[in-house]
Amino acid sequence: MKLFLCEKPSQGNDIGKVLGATKRGDGCLATPDGQIIVTWGVGHLVEQFNPEDYDPALKQWTFETLPIIPSQWKLAPKKETKKQYNVVMGLLKKANAVIIATDIDREGETIARELLDLANFRGKIQRLWLSALDDASIRKALGQLKSNQETLPLYYAGLARSRADWLVGINFSRLFTLLAKQKGYQGVLSVGRVQTPTLAMVVQRDLDIANFVSKNHYILLVQLANQAGQFMAQYQIPDNHCDEDGLCLNSAVIQQANQAIRQAGSAKVLSVETKREKESPPLLFSLSSLQTTCNRLFGFGAQQVLDIAQSLYETHKATTYPRTDCGYLPESQLAEVPKVIQALATADPQLKPIVSKLDSSLKSRAWNDKKISAHHGIIPTFGRVDISKMNDSELKVYQLVRLHYLAQFLPPCETDKTVATFESGGHSLIAHGNVMVKPGWKSLLGKTLEENTDETKQGLPPLNVNQQCKVVDTEVKSLQTQPPKPYNEGTLLSAMKNAARFVTDPRLKQQLRETEGLGTEATRAPTIEGLFKRGYLVKKGKNINASAEGVALVNSLPTVLKDPGLTALWEQALNQIAEGTLSLDDFMAKQSQFIRYLMKQCMEQGMQIGNIEVRKCPECGKPMRKIKHEKGTFWGCTGYPQCQHKEADKTTKSKQGSSRKQGTRNVSVSDQLKQLRQHLN
Repeated sequence: MKLFLCEKPSQGNDIGKVLGATKRGDGCLATPDGQIIVTWGVGHLVEQFNPEDYDPALKQWTFETLPIIPSQWKLAPKKETKKQYNVVMGLLKKANAVIIATDIDREGETIARELLDLANFRGKIQRLWLSALDDASIRKALGQLKSNQETLPLYYAGLARSRADWLVGINFSRLFTLLAKQKGYQGVLSVGRVQTPTLAMVVQRDLDIANFVSKNHYILLVQLANQAGQFMAQYQIPDNHCDEDGLCLNSAVIQQANQAIRQAGSAKVLSVETKREKESPPLLFSLSSLQTTCNRLFGFGAQQVLDIAQSLYETHKATTYPRTDCGYLPESQLAEVPKVIQALATADPQLKPIVSKLDSSLKSRAWNDKKISAHHGIIPTFGRVDISKMNDSELKVYQLVRLHYLAQFLPPCETDKTVATFESGGHSLIAHGNVMVKPGWKSLLGKTLEENTDETKQGLPPLNVNQQCKVVDTEVKSLQTQPPKPYNEGTLLSAMKNAARFVTDPRLKQQLRETEGLGTEATRAPTIEGLFKRGYLVKKGKNINASAEGVALVNSLPTVLKDPGLTALWEQALNQIAEGTLSLDDFMAKQSQFIRYLMKQCMEQGMQIGNIEVRKCPECGKPMRKIKHEKGTFWGCTGYPQCQHKEADKTTKSKQGSSRKQGTRNVSVSDQLKQLRQHLN
């Protein structure tokens, strides 16, 4: 019997329909002859043992039991899906061949293979690599099954991720909770391999904003004119009058230039240079770029976009696999372009005027085999799609996906960019011109792009060298530098994806691939949601800020647990396992060494937990603890029921501000970097 093992029931139904497995059984589908059976998980059917499952003594949180490092990792069936677990395990015992048909990422691979390992399955294993769930894509993938060894490293990467997260979360959450308890804090401090550096980025951004000192600076705008029209130029301030940021802080310099230019009354053209620039269409969407764009355009949250993208993929069969980190397409898919375009026009007749302008023979930069990771960019499928069944949010996201695909078959946007220099009253001026000659793909996507509000964006009239232009008016502008903006969900996702850019240590920067980030496309949104639920992050409108408790936690932790760049090095190691260049055993051995080293260091040095809010009961003097209730959060005495004093939870802005100011930017991470590199490489 051949068994197809899917990730969820909807996936099983789609694949079963193509296979002819329509006979419904208990937690499975079968062909009439019973030779092919399709079954599924409900995501992960098993989970890591809790510490107390290894040893009942570990249920008690004590310093003496740390660090907790299992000698043999074990899994237990999830209670809520135990019935389906038993179904799958029973079918695995009967099967002589298994085709893994879960999602095509390391989590999907882990969901299937952890069951195969638990069942001690020794039959033939193959991999169904599905990028879309429409019938045509399923049939194509069934004809191109991958071998067992081809995707096995993804499983090892999934195990490494799960075990590393367990080690960091269990050990350091217990350690810092125990240390805080010594100071009177009664809550639980949650530490995570990805969540903690994500929180640290928000804490640092809040600190940068709170400590920002604005600088007054000055510019001079000069309105010029010739016979063909008026335009704006800007005074080029000499370097010796600018600070290290290129800003002029001395208004007298600007006023003197202004007076000289007004007295001159004209400006002589010194040079004119025009270049025709061609801009290619943007790449296809990865999940992160889709989430960021939807947050900017529609205000959608990261998890909301992931749910919508998953629905477009699973329910509507309208788009390809969404949890991708890639915006490119394999060149082999060029052959499918006419079918995709035709399917889009059939599903939505309003697209026909656009389709008539497309050139399907164009090959944009998005088609590049060398840039393909495990998955390609999100694109429309060529299956039959009923857009009337999509809700408004789904339709908005689908519209973005299909327009970005169609834009690949429009010509580049062509713009004439002109730079002209002038001399007036012994001072230099410069004017920039920007004229779109051929809109190309921007005629389709222009409204979804960031608008350029730069005041210098203008068209210039024809200019000739040595021509005199009249000075019509001048304006001295006093400006102020602005603090960085608070994170929102879109910009925080982008920061997580590009964590390597936060690295300042030159040795790590050389070692860390620029593409490495915090977490994966699939886990970033849940990580942010988890920080909100734990109360470490708060949302004010679209802005995301760290709570006082989140700030205190970050300020209490060692750099290596919260530095985004260092944590990205962990993610790089996981990717190396998926690529087959690093073994699971080597990774876990070094992880265990590293956990022991850092745990010992923290215990010996003693971490400063004093920033964490500790309240004493005014009636009995015992510590107060924060209690979350369905009606809100309040503080109650730990001496309850003998002492029943309680207080409202009032976190003042001044307290948050003082907590932020206590934080300091990490200046040197050389010692921790040395240890991390030693234990990860």
